[in-house]
Amino acid sequence: MKDCHRVASAIKDMKIRGAPLIGVAAAYALALTAYNSKAKTKKEVIKEIEKSASLLKKTRPTAVNLFWAVDRMVRKARENTGTAKTVAKAVIEEACKMADEDVETNRKMGKHGSALLNDGDVILTHCNAGSLATVDYGTALGVIRVAWEQGKKVSVIATETRPKLQGARLTAYELQQDDIPVTLITDGMVGYVMQKRLVDRVIVGADRIVRDAVINKIGTFGVAVLAHEHDIPFYVAAPTSTFDLAHSASEVVIEERNPDEVTHFGAQKIAPNGVEVLNPAFDITPMQYVTAIICETGVLSPKDLERHAKWKT
Repeated sequence: MKDCHRVASAIKDMKIRGAPLIGVAAAYALALTAYNSKAKTKKEVIKEIEKSASLLKKTRPTAVNLFWAVDRMVRKARENTGTAKTVAKAVIEEACKMADEDVETNRKMGKHGSALLNDGDVILTHCNAGSLATVDYGTALGVIRVAWEQGKKVSVIATETRPKLQGARLTAYELQQDDIPVTLITDGMVGYVMQKRLVDRVIVGADRIVRDAVINKIGTFGVAVLAHEHDIPFYVAAPTSTFDLAHSASEVVIEERNPDEVTHFGAQKIAPNGVEVLNPAFDITPMQYVTAIICETGVLSPKDLERHAKWKT
């Protein structure tokens, strides 16, 4: 992808997905705008960057990392006091810095979260929050990776995560590559494995954390309620760039995606013609179901989230 428009299309079509990765990809999209710019003045290059920023913000409405990253890049451009070339250079360097920060953030999260896992634990995870959803290492899977690297013999139950099957296609693949034992289940089996006491912990990622809820892949709320019912800790692993503590759940726009994702299984149509389809990409899990949030600054309870969480600028 060699220009901002191609990156924007990739984000919208979920060729790039995962909240942290979307944020950094958007940063690089603006870096491409700066790199390709023929502007002669600082004002002109900033105008081009702002136009690209507007395009990127229209791709996906729910994951806050996208907006956080775009705003940070635009701010970097506006704050530069040099020429068009120095503005472009500063923007490109900022994107690279954000990519490096994401890797370090994930590793810090992994270390904090691994302390919550015991040797032999079985962890259920939903969707994909691994290296394929970040620049590298992962959020929820980063916690599991660190525990595994520490010698804890953990294993994972991964939900398939309908309708895009990120759990089946991506999470199971990542864990196999790391030789971490993984068992794949359908989304409808979560209650069964919990009732059978086959799960010790739940760890998921997040696309946005507001002051009263966690917004994550559709199906997360159901997993959280079932975990609560069975007294299983429910952890959310997400960087502070995912925090949107100025807003509440009622203010979040939940993305509605193409009905074909539900009516088709790959290229195969599985539903009757004309059937009505509801296809939200995310759902909202109230904080009452969240045991703790794992971020790069530590492990936060819902009660002290707003007091302890720090925005990365």
